Amino acid sequence: MECYFCQRNIRDIDFKETQALRKFISASGKIKSKKRTGICSSHQRRLARAIKRARYLALLSPIAK
Repeated sequence: MECYFCQRNIRDIDFKETQALRKFISASGKIKSKKRTGICSSHQRRLARAIKRARYLALLSPIAK
């Protein structure tokens, strides 16, 4: 199974695309593991960084609603 971002040839994960980032956040607001999402290690690190930036700038809620 290939990574979601590798399939779509996405190199940079933009923290401003909150709809795409919400797919990788659980109902309790935690970042889903790469085992659950099927994302490769390099994209998992970039995804976590993008989610944390979006939370810091209040684009994403720190808790799920």
